[in-house]
Amino acid sequence: NAAIRVLMMPRDTNHHGTIFGGVILSYIDQAGAVGAIRQGCRKVVTVAMDQVVFHQPVQVGDLVSFYADVIRVGRTSIEVLVTVEATRRSDGQVVPVTKAEVTYVNIDQSGKPISIPS
Repeated sequence: NAAIRVLMMPRDTNHHGTIFGGVILSYIDQAGAVGAIRQGCRKVVTVAMDQVVFHQPVQVGDLVSFYADVIRVGRTSIEVLVTVEATRRSDGQVVPVTKAEVTYVNIDQSGKPISIPS
């Protein structure tokens, strides 16, 4: 099931009338953090995001789903695969948008890495 779903609004568009890639990247980061929290992390910071290739543009009015699947759990770090798809408002078609592997570190209140609960 989806970590988050977002209805894309006009404020997030670029000069081509499609959604800024940076907006999608921000939601990828949030969805991945949701996946890490579901795994038992309390507070995470983003360390890395692998290459992101956009296969389809996202349009205003699309309902965009971000799916988060944990792919690796280390002692203090966790990798989450975030898959993104858009449901077109015009015809209900679901199109693949992009995916990314995001690495987070579980931290305590002072910002120091701590073990991920098993």
